[in-house]
Amino acid sequence: MNFITIDFETYYDKEYSLSKLTTEQYIRDDRFEVIGVAVKVNHGNCEWFSGGHNETKEFLQRFNWENSIAIAHNAMFDGAILSWIFDIHPKGIADTLSMARTCGDAKAGNSLKKLAEKYEIGVKGTEVLNALGKNRVDFSEQELNSYGGYCVNDVEITYKLFCILNETVPVKELKLIDLTIRMFTEPVLILDTLGLEQHLAEVRTKKDQLLNAISVTKEDLMSNVKFAAELDELGIDAPMKVSPTTGKLTYAFAKTDEAFKNLPERFPPESPLRFAVDALVSARLGLKSTLEETRTERFIGISTRGKFPVPLSYYAAHTGRWGGADKINIQNLPSRGNNAGKLKSAILAPKGQVIIDCDSAQIEARVLAWLAEQDDLVEAFRKGEDVYKIMASAIYNKPREKVTTQERFVGKTTVLGCGYGMGKDKFKAQLKVFGVDITIDNAAHIVDTYRRVYPKIPELWRQADNVLRIMYEGKYTAPLGKDEVFQVNPLLGGIVSPNGMVIKYLGLSKRIENNLIKFVYQTRTGMMNIYGGKVIENVVQHLARCVIGEQMLKISKRYRVVFTVHDAIACIAPEAEAEEARAHVEECMRYTPTWAEGLPLACESGVGKNYGEC
Repeated sequence: MNFITIDFETYYDKEYSLSKLTTEQYIRDDRFEVIGVAVKVNHGNCEWFSGGHNETKEFLQRFNWENSIAIAHNAMFDGAILSWIFDIHPKGIADTLSMARTCGDAKAGNSLKKLAEKYEIGVKGTEVLNALGKNRVDFSEQELNSYGGYCVNDVEITYKLFCILNETVPVKELKLIDLTIRMFTEPVLILDTLGLEQHLAEVRTKKDQLLNAISVTKEDLMSNVKFAAELDELGIDAPMKVSPTTGKLTYAFAKTDEAFKNLPERFPPESPLRFAVDALVSARLGLKSTLEETRTERFIGISTRGKFPVPLSYYAAHTGRWGGADKINIQNLPSRGNNAGKLKSAILAPKGQVIIDCDSAQIEARVLAWLAEQDDLVEAFRKGEDVYKIMASAIYNKPREKVTTQERFVGKTTVLGCGYGMGKDKFKAQLKVFGVDITIDNAAHIVDTYRRVYPKIPELWRQADNVLRIMYEGKYTAPLGKDEVFQVNPLLGGIVSPNGMVIKYLGLSKRIENNLIKFVYQTRTGMMNIYGGKVIENVVQHLARCVIGEQMLKISKRYRVVFTVHDAIACIAPEAEAEEARAHVEECMRYTPTWAEGLPLACESGVGKNYGEC
C-alpha cells in the first residue's frame, strides 16, 4: 500500500476565501481555481505542479490512487478537490488534522503551523499571504516557484506529522477517519430544494409571530439583568463567564460567547423552548436570521450546487464523539417520528435506495450501569425490562403497573440524567424544560432515591474523584471501573480507554474553595472544573462512542454509512433489500466489542426514502 501526501494551493481573495465561505461553497464556486499541487509518494521526493485544469488532472492521474492512501492536513478540503474537481478517489484517506485531535494539546491547537512547532518537524512558510487575489496567470515564474516551495514544505511537514501520529492512533480509528472524510468528499445524499424553501418560509412566519406575541422590548433584550430574567421565566439558566476585567462571574451574552450563541442547541429539536430561545438569542444579537433560518438557507444553497456532502468533525469532543463541521451541525437535527423536522425530511436517499437510521437505545445508561457493576440495573436492561418504570416505582413508592405516563417520564429523566452526579437544583430545572414543574424537596427526594437504589454508581463517582488525585499527583497508575476497563496513566496525561485512546485532562491543577479541594483542567476556551461525576460522564460517553465506532465499521463492510448522529448510525441500501439491510444493521448495532463482555446493547431503527421517515 502506497502513501501519497498531497496539498493543493488555490485562488482566494478578500471576499472569496475559506474564512468567508464553507468548504463546500468555496470548492463549488465558479471562482475556484487550483494554482498548483504538491505530491509526495511514500518517502520519495515531493513534486510540485502548476498548470491548467486538464494539465493538472493529467499530472494527478500519473499516481496510483486506487491502491494508495491519500494523506492531507484537513483532508476534507484536499480530498473534496480530488473527488469533485478531478474525479479521483483514493483507496483510503488519512487526515492528519483528525489524527491530531486524538492527542491534541488544548493550548497548542491543531493547525499545521502549530503542530509543526509542537513536534519540531519544520517551519510553515508564509508565501500564501502573497497569493491574495492572484489567479494562476497573475504569478510570475519566480513567484510560482516560490509558491511551489511553500506547498512542497507543507507536504513534507504533513508527511512527517503523519509518521509521528500513525504510531499512536489505532488502526480502527484510522478507518473511522477515512469513513468520516468520505461522507463529505464522496457525497451520495440529495437535498430537496422545494421542501427546504417551504420550510424557510414557515420558519420566518413563525419567528415573526413569536416575537410579536412576547412582551420583550428592545430595552429588555439589551439589558443583561432583564434578558437573564426573560430566560429565567423560561426555566433557563443564563450562561456565565469569568470577566477578564474584574475576574468575577458575569453574563455571557456577547456575540463572541459560544455558550450564548449556541444556547438553543441545548434543547431537544422537538422542544417548544428551542424555537423561542433561538428567536430571543437572535434578536439580542441583532441578527436577521435565527439559527434555524441560517441552517435552512445553507441547505438550500447546497441543494442547488450538487449532492449533500455530510460534514462531520472526527473526535470533535473531549470524549471522542463526532461534531458538526463546515457550519452545519447535523448532530442537532430533529428526532425521528411525527415531530421530525423539515430539514431532516429534506435529506433524500439516492434513486433506488433507502436510508436506514439505527439508534443505540439508552447506550449511556447501559454503559454506566455496566461500568459501575450495578448488576441489577444491567440485568434489567438485558431482560428488556422497563427501567424507567422501575425507577418511577421507587420514586413514587407504588407498583410498576400503577405508574402513570408522567411518573414514568420522571423516571426516564432520572435514569438518563442523574448518572453523573446531578444535584436537586439542576434536576428540577431539567424537568421544567420538559414542562414538568416539581418542588425542590421533590427534586431532592428523586435524586436521593436514584443514589439509594443504584449505590454502585455514586461509588464510581468517588472512585473517579480518587482518579483525579492520582492524575494530579502523577505518581502511579490505577484502574477505573469494571474489570479495569480504564487505566489511569499520568505519564500519558490521562485515562487510557480500551481502544488505546487517552482521555486527557491537560494542565490539571488543584484549587481550594470553601475548604474543599476542587480540580480544573485546560480546554480550548479556558479552565474548566472537573470532578468525579464529570469524569464518569466523560468516560461513559467515550465508551459509548467506541461502541458506535466499532459498529459503524461493521456496517460499512456491507452498506455505505452516510453519517452518524450521537448514538445513531445512518446508511443507505438498495430499496429492494431494505428489510434485509435493516436486519443486518440492527445485528451490527447489537454487536458488543470484545472488551465490553456482558454489556447489554439494544437498538431501534427506521427506514425511509428520506431521513425524516426513518
